[in-house]
Amino acid sequence: MDLYTTRSGFLLVLCLMSTAHGNEGGGCGGQLDASDAGYITSPGYPLEYPAHQNCLWVITAPEPSQRIVLNFNPHFELEKLDCRYDFIEIRDGNSESADLLGKHCSNIAPPPIVSSGPVLHIKFVSDYAHQGAGFSLRYEILRTGSDFCSRNFTSQSGVIESPGFPDKYPHNLECNFIIVAPPRMDIILTFLTFDLENDPLIIGESDCKYDWLELWDGLPQVGPMIGRYCGTKPPPEIHSSTGLLSLTFHTDMAVAKDGFSARYNMTQKQVSNSFHCSTPFGMESKKISDEQITASSSYTDGRWSPRQARLNNDDNAWTPSDDSNKEYIQVDLNFLKVLTGIASQGAISKQTQTSYFVTTFKLEVSTNGEDWMMYRHGKNHKIFHANTDPTEVVLNRIPQPVLARFVRIRPQSWQNGIALRFELYGCQITDAPCSEMQGMLSGLLPEAQISASSTRDLHWNPGEARLVGSRSGWFPSSTQPPAGQEWLQVDLGSPRRVHGIITQGARGGDGGSGAENRAFVRKYRVAHSLTGRDWTFAMDTKTSQPKIFEGNTHYDAPEVRRFEEIPAQFVRIYPEKWSPAGIGMRMEVLGCELQETTSLASSITPTSPVPAESGTTQRVVSAPTTTPSSLGDVCNFERGLCGWTHDPSSGLNWSQRGTGGRDPPAGSDESGSYLSVEASPKTAGQRARLQSPEVGPERGPFCLLFSYQLQGEGVGSLRVLLRAADGDETQLWVLQGDQGHAWKQGRVTLPRSPRQYQVIMEGALDYASRGHIWIDNIHMSSGTPLDECSQPFEAFPPDVPGRRPVFIEKERPFAIGHTEADPLFLGWSTPGPTLEPPVTRVLDKDSAWLYTLDPILLTIIVMSSLGVLLGAVCAGLLLYCSCSYGGLGSRGSTTLENYNFELYDGIKHKVKLNQQRCCSEA
Repeated sequence: MDLYTTRSGFLLVLCLMSTAHGNEGGGCGGQLDASDAGYITSPGYPLEYPAHQNCLWVITAPEPSQRIVLNFNPHFELEKLDCRYDFIEIRDGNSESADLLGKHCSNIAPPPIVSSGPVLHIKFVSDYAHQGAGFSLRYEILRTGSDFCSRNFTSQSGVIESPGFPDKYPHNLECNFIIVAPPRMDIILTFLTFDLENDPLIIGESDCKYDWLELWDGLPQVGPMIGRYCGTKPPPEIHSSTGLLSLTFHTDMAVAKDGFSARYNMTQKQVSNSFHCSTPFGMESKKISDEQITASSSYTDGRWSPRQARLNNDDNAWTPSDDSNKEYIQVDLNFLKVLTGIASQGAISKQTQTSYFVTTFKLEVSTNGEDWMMYRHGKNHKIFHANTDPTEVVLNRIPQPVLARFVRIRPQSWQNGIALRFELYGCQITDAPCSEMQGMLSGLLPEAQISASSTRDLHWNPGEARLVGSRSGWFPSSTQPPAGQEWLQVDLGSPRRVHGIITQGARGGDGGSGAENRAFVRKYRVAHSLTGRDWTFAMDTKTSQPKIFEGNTHYDAPEVRRFEEIPAQFVRIYPEKWSPAGIGMRMEVLGCELQETTSLASSITPTSPVPAESGTTQRVVSAPTTTPSSLGDVCNFERGLCGWTHDPSSGLNWSQRGTGGRDPPAGSDESGSYLSVEASPKTAGQRARLQSPEVGPERGPFCLLFSYQLQGEGVGSLRVLLRAADGDETQLWVLQGDQGHAWKQGRVTLPRSPRQYQVIMEGALDYASRGHIWIDNIHMSSGTPLDECSQPFEAFPPDVPGRRPVFIEKERPFAIGHTEADPLFLGWSTPGPTLEPPVTRVLDKDSAWLYTLDPILLTIIVMSSLGVLLGAVCAGLLLYCSCSYGGLGSRGSTTLENYNFELYDGIKHKVKLNQQRCCSEA
């Protein structure tokens, strides 16, 4: 027994000695595969690590494109002393000569460390003294949104869930979910479940530190952030009208919860030509959540909190801790909105039956919650007169509506004490006709399409000129350049109907608070172009000069300026006057898509032409009523291309095919032929172009009719362009995306030109692997009325029963309804459509305008002028005779004068009635 005990003890000592010898000799460390997540710890963790350690680990990911992330346990303890003796060292590679990512010691755990490639080198060293608990870290392959959980959503409804839902979500995620809506569609996002790791020390929504979900009104990190959320309380229902809504989901390496599930729906935007901007934002209806309402302070008993400030709430109201004019209550509207009115109400205490109400208040607004502007009317802060009793609802109209996301009410005087219940009124900027934001705020327009005449600094480049979303803005190189020299330009990507501009000032990139960092433009001009080369200014109808628009009076508060709709792809702003700090600007363009079959040529007012010489009138001729046979006949491609040819500059040709039993196009039969481009990986990104015979000068206008099919996801676009003799091309018609498996008819007006041109039919294939673009029955018709040519029709054969036109409702021009002193559109009301006829665009801008006038029209002009002249002579003779014979005495003059005054008074009285009606409609 003694011998057995002695041997057992001897073996135990040998084992311990062997273990100690292994650590000293570098037994820790090794080659590790990151295919599966694992852990590395210092020897003995969480007990004290041994002395004289020199451990090396090399972690390798299986794929060269993968990266590795390290997350440290918070229980971290290595000898301090500037990491000279005990430390852990991480290098971005497979050797000690690789780039150093970090060298750590003390008792503060390092933040997560991510490699730039598939290999990490880790070294742990300890000397002979002062050991600690050591470290523990988890290694795994970095899962990012781009390769693990990001996704774009384009269908009209769907569900977005955290990865693994309803199970717990993985660690170390960076996921982006982007909802993309088509034009004239709003996005509504509603959360069904929400459970993320909570931050016990959270103060506000934006303070989530571990796992969070961010919502962005646009692209992540580009558009304005709506909010950051964690814990178990779901975000409020979100309504976005910018066309892009993004969700960014972040998780760390520690606690995981069940995640979230949300449903989104796209709804057709209802735009009325007679709407009023006076919709309640949701204080009373609770569409504004409790979390969106905050205050400088609240009364200590908890019965007068900000959430009780809802209009007609029957349980007290909001009351601050002290009755002071420094107190305020604030509402975050989540989005930039137009504020037009505030309804206020006091309260009677449920406990004491004492009446409290606010008698006057000031209004403060902001786009970001940091930069605030006190609302002014004239040069002074506006004092709003509120209540005279605790229960009456008093409505205050905002004299000059403002764009804001954050709204603060600051009580100035009160009865017995401050108590406030209220509602906010207004609308979305996109509620007006043809007022969709074109992508500056949301990030839909890339930086490559934003340019400027000059840039002061990298931090103030044109890409920083996005409305609200940018933290700085665009600054030109010179602080005080000559007026009209600098410009900021936006390329919309394709021709649009542009209807307005939103401008905002800028602040220096250093974020300082001094006046030198706050700049804005007071006055500016607007120029537009379809080509980026030929520019036209928006004109003032009163002076026939380029219009000078009123700009901003504060660097944060945006201002809206509207004008008659203009077709344009490029928009420029030329600053004319600016703040003492110089030119600083952020902006957005308002507009809408061109009608799918509306010809640009029929809606563009050309630049003011050069006056014609006296002999030019001899060249005016009547438009021909016939066209060459190659153009006037219907080309059904039965016998070739009918004089049309393939464009040699394109890398893809149209193919001639038979219908092969498919539904034939309008006017054809089962044995007919058509032209086709088929989508495939080989044709992705290519364009097929068919060019017409040359259309001679002074021919037209014509109506171009054709049948088409676009079928397949993302097949690209079908375009109709005009190519001038110098090679310059102008887009007249475009249709994008899947249009279904049915033949339809396109119509577009071809203008008469003093010079010859060609028509281009272009089919573009983007990224689709399946689908096609077909065209058939091309016809340049001189007999089709031009008003019918502007309407789209279903491509039915003429003998099909029930054939009917399909009309696309035309959006009417939006009247500004304001003067320069009142820069926002008063009442947001819209008149009927303009009665001015469209002007056909002449391709040759240098030609005299008389070239395009009909002789009958010239005769009418001349006869009208003679009629006016003869009328003036007759009126003079009549006046002379009347005065000579006393037929028109003082009483007669008085009658005329009274008539004029009555008419003038009637107009003034009508204006007053309209103003009263406007201001009493909330």
